[in-house]
Amino acid sequence: MQLEVRPDPAEVGRARRWARARLAGAGVEVDEPLAETLVLLVSELVTNAVVHTGRPAVLRLALPLVAGPAPVRLEVADSSDRAPVPRCADGDATGGRGLALVDGLADRWGWTPDGAGKRIWCELDRCSEPRAATVAYGGSATAYEGLTYQAV
Repeated sequence: MQLEVRPDPAEVGRARRWARARLAGAGVEVDEPLAETLVLLVSELVTNAVVHTGRPAVLRLALPLVAGPAPVRLEVADSSDRAPVPRCADGDATGGRGLALVDGLADRWGWTPDGAGKRIWCELDRCSEPRAATVAYGGSATAYEGLTYQAV
């Protein structure tokens, strides 16, 4: 499942609420470290898309269908062809730390060109086995790097 995000900073809060609801529907408790970290990553990547492109974006969240430690994948696609560039922010700056935060929190992250735009993705390893609700939750299955995921 995916969420269309308008180029409005108020959309960041809506994206966080959407991600929390998808995780809860997949059996991930809101206070689990995985959920807290993932919601923070949603906030950072959606903020970057909204602030730096001024264009709509698409947020996607994929949870593994298979039992085991397969990663949770988050993607934000936008129509800007500008590559994401990590910045060095000084102590007084109110911005410029988003990609450094993504780099520190995600197990893997990167970006790829996508048509006329780009797709920024990150993955979090999930150490515990997925609950039955993850498999039963509606959506479409997608394969990434040899793994099958449930779109939520």
